Amino acid sequence: MSCCSPDDLKTIKLNSRRDFLRKAGAGFGMLGLAGLHQPTALFSKNTASLNPLAPKPGHFPAKAKACISLFMYGGPSGIDLFEPKPMLERMDGKSPPAGLNPFFGSASIGQLMKSPYRFQRHGKSGMWVSEVFPHLATCVDDIGFLKGCYVESNNHGPALMQMNSGVTRIGHPTVGSWMVYGLGSENQNMPGYVVMYDHRGGPINGSQNWASGFLPSYYQATPLRSSGSPMLNLATDPHMTREEQRRQLDLISKLGDEFRSKHPQDSAIQSRIETHELAFRMQMAAPSVLDISKESPETKSLYGIDKEISRYFGIQCLMARRLVEKGVRFIQLYSSGGNQQTSWDAHFGLKENHDLHCPETDQPIAGLIKDLKRRGMLDETLIVWGGEFGRLPTSQKTERGSQGRDHNSEGFAMWMAGGGIQGGTSFGSTDELGWKATEGRTSVNDIHATILHLMGIDHERLTYNHNGRPYRLTDVSGRVINEILV
Repeated sequence: MSCCSPDDLKTIKLNSRRDFLRKAGAGFGMLGLAGLHQPTALFSKNTASLNPLAPKPGHFPAKAKACISLFMYGGPSGIDLFEPKPMLERMDGKSPPAGLNPFFGSASIGQLMKSPYRFQRHGKSGMWVSEVFPHLATCVDDIGFLKGCYVESNNHGPALMQMNSGVTRIGHPTVGSWMVYGLGSENQNMPGYVVMYDHRGGPINGSQNWASGFLPSYYQATPLRSSGSPMLNLATDPHMTREEQRRQLDLISKLGDEFRSKHPQDSAIQSRIETHELAFRMQMAAPSVLDISKESPETKSLYGIDKEISRYFGIQCLMARRLVEKGVRFIQLYSSGGNQQTSWDAHFGLKENHDLHCPETDQPIAGLIKDLKRRGMLDETLIVWGGEFGRLPTSQKTERGSQGRDHNSEGFAMWMAGGGIQGGTSFGSTDELGWKATEGRTSVNDIHATILHLMGIDHERLTYNHNGRPYRLTDVSGRVINEILV
């Protein structure tokens, strides 16, 4: 078959070189271009026309079907919650070691400060837990602790981005986006990725903490609220019937098809159409999924919803369980919001801060673990607890006194529970004062590699081509933390 003759070319209206390849030679030129671009997202199996949110198989059998991220925004203090330090107790009030690097500079460094809380061993495993987490202490035999974690920045913004996306700068997909990109969603009438943030405000960086970065926009999170309407603009227009709304979306889709036929390289329009279609389906499905009114009084009490201090986060945790039941892939809950004492950022008083946020979250989190377990869901649901960093073992000099703790990116604690986690285990530790991770040092890439592994994904094989190179959540490093896995 020959290509177009010079006379034929005169009669063809061309808008671009791609248009020429599409129209010349019966379109065979465009097939060649497609071959050249085969590894990229534009012509991959994840193109929007094949339903990007449809369930996909993992690389190997998964331990967990869904993940709930419990993010303690601001930086909880591991040495005051899960890792007692007898040496810090003995050296209370003495000068700290040289090289300690607080966020607010050397002028803010006070003396070494012991924990204001008592610790006890709990469960058959004998895990240490502070007195401010009495409910969570009853769940330690289901928890795997990571006590040697570290991040690259001791500034909230970059550390938040790294914990959520693997890198300290904005513009990269977050964990939930990568997960839905790789696995899709089990429920086509609900988002695959949901986030709920605190009533006092969202974290620093705002929606960048749950954005899809350079992945298509339908992989970003959908924010939900635990009070009032769970989602803004969820209700249908009272002046439009369901059939009229359907016809409107069909027209939008038709116009989008016409646009894509002229601009096949532009995928943004399809992302917008998919978003409209998901919103249409959610109008019917979301209200019943997020309605906790039919939950028993006993279940609500289990989550601490009957108490003022824990009601807000308790409702979020209960909604997370309901979302997991309905096939939502990744749910992220933010505890605390705003700045300083309204978050876990304990500059102006460690005890005052943790005396507020621990009771807010203690019973709801324990209730979530116990409720999932009694329903037979814990084994297939991964729970991840942590913040963006920890706190230093020194007091912080401020105008309000010296009882706070500054940021510590060098060593802090996290934990995981549920699908694939060996409960009652602990891996890693900080030094005798709780300053630096020394044993079992665990990077953010390690944490992300482990989360993906438990969801049935090989972190080295889940990639996306962007700007001429393949990207992955763990970039060029990361290992699965087998020490806490079943």
